Amino acid sequence: MLLNVIKLVSSLSMPIISCRTTENSSFPSRPTVSTPSLHPRQFLKKKFVLSRRNNSSLKSKSPLSPTKEITLWLSEFIDQQKNKRGKLRKKHKIRCRNSGLYPIHRSVFWDHTDEPINYSAQPTKMLNKLTVYTKKKVPVVVITGSPTRRDQKLQPLLHHSLGDYAIPRKMFEKITAASTTLSDPKTAGSEIDRVLETCLAQQAPVYISLPSDMVYQKIEAPDPSWKPNTHIENDDAALNEAVDEALDILAKSQSPVILSDVEVIRYGLQKELENLLEKSGLPYATLIMGKTVLNEDHPQFIGIYSGATSRQFVRDRVENADCVIQFGVLLSDLNTGGFSVKLDINRVINVHHNKIKIKNHTYADVSMKKFMDLLAQKIEKRSASSLNIKPAFEGCVHRRSENFKADPSKEITIKRFFDRIAHYIPENAVVVAETGNSLFSTAETMMPKGVTYISQVFYGSIGYTLGASLGASLADLNRRVVLFIGDGSLQVTAPDLSTMIKNKANIVVFVMNNDGYLIERLIIDGSFNDIQPWKYHLLPEAFGGNRGYDVRTEGELEDALDKTRDERSFSLIEFHTDKWDATPALKIAGEEMRKNTQG
Repeated sequence: MLLNVIKLVSSLSMPIISCRTTENSSFPSRPTVSTPSLHPRQFLKKKFVLSRRNNSSLKSKSPLSPTKEITLWLSEFIDQQKNKRGKLRKKHKIRCRNSGLYPIHRSVFWDHTDEPINYSAQPTKMLNKLTVYTKKKVPVVVITGSPTRRDQKLQPLLHHSLGDYAIPRKMFEKITAASTTLSDPKTAGSEIDRVLETCLAQQAPVYISLPSDMVYQKIEAPDPSWKPNTHIENDDAALNEAVDEALDILAKSQSPVILSDVEVIRYGLQKELENLLEKSGLPYATLIMGKTVLNEDHPQFIGIYSGATSRQFVRDRVENADCVIQFGVLLSDLNTGGFSVKLDINRVINVHHNKIKIKNHTYADVSMKKFMDLLAQKIEKRSASSLNIKPAFEGCVHRRSENFKADPSKEITIKRFFDRIAHYIPENAVVVAETGNSLFSTAETMMPKGVTYISQVFYGSIGYTLGASLGASLADLNRRVVLFIGDGSLQVTAPDLSTMIKNKANIVVFVMNNDGYLIERLIIDGSFNDIQPWKYHLLPEAFGGNRGYDVRTEGELEDALDKTRDERSFSLIEFHTDKWDATPALKIAGEEMRKNTQG
């Protein structure tokens, strides 16, 4: 029964992590997982009404099991999406390995192990990975089994237990928006409603624990009139006052600018942002977490702003603006170049998904969408000539508009490598960048139309991007995934290469071999930043695939790129650079973080 729940949840854009209850549970070891048909933002549309309450099996109000309740909660919604968007994407069978989680981009999360995973031991391994999605505002459903209610009361010393059976739940409570243990048939249905509703409304992970003796318990059928509340109850008076105050500031400004970031992506407000840009004429920049919120060839897009690590024009244009409208900005250290942003709070209109702050005024219960829409209706459009707009496609460090001619015998450098890569990334690709050189170089690489950019600027758990790339590929095998990862990061999660090969993932992996942790060297150097050298290009062959490419010169790089350009399967290119070869932005960020660590 629980497998049906997993398949239904994973068919949505709510990712899922599932754990088995005990060794005697009947969970299959090789689950079939459906990939997503819908981006999470669709859940936040105000007119969304989940029709599962009209399901014929519910009208009789016959008793249900908790797993059946979750299944019905989601089944009608999936049917709606089939009607709107045709068939769901192809299902993938995933055989897994015991090395932690890999995420299927915006869709499925699975703890990969050859056997069904167990209570407590495996969930605790999930905590680090799940924290990434708490910070990135990604909705994830964790459904974990647990011992019987009797065992939880008597607490015998079962294997995988920690003595106190409540510890796993308490740990997940700290990093999820809502959690529950379905231990009471009378309240199980309402608890399922509450937790899944929170996941949708807050775009955040949630946790459901299901004792093994509750799997087939009957619970009350849901109220047919109930509807999930996934939208913000707007305070119209506060909304109008906030827009009027913003318009008053804009009317007095000579050089306003818009800053967009991760929340615009998470809540699916790209169209609202694009409409506001069209109606206002204002230039906009993004922080790294907001990269590719819109196509980067947009004439009003000036580039990436990240404090001291920004290109000089972008930094000057943003920091000298007399009005900065921030949409969903997350001011973390790497997102801001080591906290090096210089913005006067008195010139900032700070808009988040459910509140707005203008100078010393805070407007609660005002949605970003409503604010964008009303501001776009009332704002006066300005001419581009009056706003000092230099499009990113004219100034970005690595861009296709700059011709590249390889010097066959020249050793590869970071600058030259990404100059070349700007001509290699295809349209509609998924670009994934690991923390470090890859992150700051891709931030200044002009992305083609339709590209989705994935990084984890906030939490920075190295090795994340290998699993993220695997997930992105399995979520949509028609999109080419291009991963940039350092040698140190790859060593953390290298076995995922095997899963990529097994599933014929449409991925090209660029492994930057610079003999260790460069970003750490720039903060504080020592032998602890050295790693055991691997022959990374041989790993695919060791895992049963084709040998990768080992490149040291621009000529060898050209040969490898030509051979992988049109492939629709897994390939790996290892390229070598000097251990201290860092992009200027990374050097600045390293220096800023070094200062911060020293107080």
